[in-house]
Amino acid sequence: MSKYLIEASYTVDGVKGVLKEGGSGRRAAVEQLITTAGGTVESCYFVFGDDDLIAVVDIPDNATMAAVSLAVSSAGGAAVAVRVLLTPEEIDAAAKKTIQYRAPGS
Repeated sequence: MSKYLIEASYTVDGVKGVLKEGGSGRRAAVEQLITTAGGTVESCYFVFGDDDLIAVVDIPDNATMAAVSLAVSSAGGAAVAVRVLLTPEEIDAAAKKTIQYRAPGS
């Protein structure tokens, strides 16, 4: 399983949905979505700022996460951004890899 941070910003219709069914109802909808995709929800919070809701989820793979993102975005109630979360151990492994790169202009 891979871990992802989902950041959602509600549209006007999405906010109307939250007002109608409450925060608990939206959390239940997130949990159902992620469960049907074969994943689990680690945490789900409403937030102040540019985003309205964030969730940390475990999903089997990038293709499944893309499908989740497409489903949410196409429904029209929220704009979604997804970030892949890496463990410190994954960064350790990445730091040990040798990659050749030439910066622009060098």
